[in-house]
Amino acid sequence: MQRLDLRQLLSQKLSPQQIQFIKLLQIPTAELEARIKEELEVNPALEEGRDEPAEEYSDSSDEYEEDYSQDDDIDLNDYLNDDEISGYKMQGDRGGDEEDKEMPIAMASTLTDSLLDQLGFLSLDDKQYSIGLQLIGSIDSDGYIRRELSSIANDLAFSQNIETTEEEIEQVLHLIQSFDPAGIAARDLPECLLLQLERREQDATTVLAERIIRQAFDEFTKKHYQKILSKFNVTEDDLKKAVDLITRLNPKPGGSGAGIARVQYIIPDFILTNNNGQLELSLNSRNAPDLRISRSYADMFDAYDKSDKKDKKLKETVAFVKQKLDAAKWFIDAIRQRQNTLLRTMEAIIKYQHDFFLEGDESELRPMILKDIAEEIGMDISTVSRVANSKAVQTEFGIYPLKYFFSEGIATDSGEDASSREVKHILKEIIDNEDKRKPLSDEKIEKMLNEKGYNIARRTVAKYREQLNIPVARLRKEL
Repeated sequence: MQRLDLRQLLSQKLSPQQIQFIKLLQIPTAELEARIKEELEVNPALEEGRDEPAEEYSDSSDEYEEDYSQDDDIDLNDYLNDDEISGYKMQGDRGGDEEDKEMPIAMASTLTDSLLDQLGFLSLDDKQYSIGLQLIGSIDSDGYIRRELSSIANDLAFSQNIETTEEEIEQVLHLIQSFDPAGIAARDLPECLLLQLERREQDATTVLAERIIRQAFDEFTKKHYQKILSKFNVTEDDLKKAVDLITRLNPKPGGSGAGIARVQYIIPDFILTNNNGQLELSLNSRNAPDLRISRSYADMFDAYDKSDKKDKKLKETVAFVKQKLDAAKWFIDAIRQRQNTLLRTMEAIIKYQHDFFLEGDESELRPMILKDIAEEIGMDISTVSRVANSKAVQTEFGIYPLKYFFSEGIATDSGEDASSREVKHILKEIIDNEDKRKPLSDEKIEKMLNEKGYNIARRTVAKYREQLNIPVARLRKEL
């Protein structure tokens, strides 16, 4: 038996305008220009140029809507959906995909193209050439072939109906491994390093380096140098030369060439200048485009408004023009609101990190979290997060992403908080100046930081060290 329940729920939903504003706020400057061009293409009521007053159309729009509701032959909802009624049609909306747009990429010659060119110079029969194509297609972005040769043989059998053996594939593989760059098409790191050493002059240092990789690679990676010295019965100086040679080899011969070369262009959203101690902030001009409502569309709406004809086609035309004008007005307002939000957020960051922006000294950075800026400008933390995660500022000391200035606080003996970035800077200096023959452990670094007045635990030292991509003491040891 069916049962009816009466429930009262309180929910909060974002309006279409709020969703669009969030997307406009979080995109960087490089994408804003493309977004504006897209809007100009889909909305003829929006134009580039300085703003002109064109608000007359909104005064009499209510009269038209009243006429529509009283007319039995036409319903406004037939051609206006909820988003349009709310004032802005989400034109060109692709859901969450807009947030994942990538920066423009620069096209360049690929590693695959280079390898295919080199393959063409070999005197191979049709079967060997097909095997070569399959092997080159199996090379990953680092320049390795990590698939088993048996799997490649199966691919050739199923996809190209080519029956072959692992021995035949390996013969072609050795030919490809002679291609440039050195070390390409290796199946693991030791083989990659050996391929590069084989092309060098076979002196005593090269021979020792090859022996280390073949017979003591595990000890080498763990920097157990005393075991290597005992195993090969060589001098410490000879071992140092061999280790230096190995560390200069390229562990990723594929590099950025194994595909389309991507060049990320950082376009600053803010420009900060120091004018005799006065910090002056300005928006990148691309963040402040000149947009206006089309005068011709506003005049068109005004003409329809004064017309005595109230037929269905005219009403549809009026509704279409009004919707485009509303959308254009909303988009211009959203761009202005974006500019205002960006400036308010950046001004609050400058206020917090004023000493840093004067001198560019990392030690002057203060602890600052998203909540601090949100409270300063009276906005939600999520709004500040969207601004900080995708924007950058150009200073006299370089271009910095805004998230660079946010960091946790570490208590000091003086009772004040120091920025975690400041502590990381000091930690890196300590490690850079340590005796590489006897690297400092995390416990010793902890004591040194405590002596400098930073109340920090060993596990925090380890966490900061890992964030700086600095290995443990044993792996920092040098001969």
